[in-house]
Amino acid sequence: MAYKTILTVIAGGSLEDAVLDGASALTRAQDGHLEIMALGIDHSTPGYYYAGTNALIEQATLERARQDASDCEAAVREAMKGADCRWSVDSALAQVGTIQTLVGNHARFADLVVLPKPYGRDRGAAQEAVIEAALFAGNVPVLVLPRGRQVTSPRKVVVAWNQSAEALDAVRAALPLLQQADLTNIVIIDPPRHGPDRSDPGGMLSQMLSRHGVKVEISVIAGTMPRTADVLERHCEDQAADLLVMGAYGHSRFREAIMGGATRDMLEAASIPVFMSH
Repeated sequence: MAYKTILTVIAGGSLEDAVLDGASALTRAQDGHLEIMALGIDHSTPGYYYAGTNALIEQATLERARQDASDCEAAVREAMKGADCRWSVDSALAQVGTIQTLVGNHARFADLVVLPKPYGRDRGAAQEAVIEAALFAGNVPVLVLPRGRQVTSPRKVVVAWNQSAEALDAVRAALPLLQQADLTNIVIIDPPRHGPDRSDPGGMLSQMLSRHGVKVEISVIAGTMPRTADVLERHCEDQAADLLVMGAYGHSRFREAIMGGATRDMLEAASIPVFMSH
């Protein structure tokens, strides 16, 4: 199995935080096709006029978003000149509230979506909406790349394992990368005393992966820090890992946004690529 259709989305009209290099490198390594979606974001609210504005201002906002999409597409075509992978680019116009449908409908026909970190400097609601659209509306795995990082054939992979369906989906979706890795480390943080594999934490997952030719080891560690994301980040550093595989949004997205959670915390703190599925 390989990722033959890889999608990346540029939201907001700027290539500054795009991951074209990382997406292109992975596409080339997988001998696939890279689809690039250039989005112009209209930040106005449909059916509502802000106090002091009028229809002309609303139209100007729409035209600005349309121009952003067109400029972004042109910038992509220039940046991808001479790229040694198959690629295509399309521009589209969306409001933040319609990203879910637009990106989701496109992402559902991709094998993998490659995106930048949705949180951090100059990031906003549009970037968060794109990643959630891919995961939930598109039902496709997402590879999140920190600035300047990429992954084509990982040397050491850490799999965050908690027995959840989301984590297992992520492992299955990441198999092409796990099979290429020199070693995959399954990490289990504070395994439950009464879990189904309490006598052999991670044993069944290790067996499944081994039958796919994945070289596996297991680490059972204590949650010695307040946030699970911090424990995972430190473990990845200790392992010198170049990829983390984990399930996404074990809690509702609303709860993650308000109270925080491992997914959001990890996406904020990650210094290495993160492969997620839901």
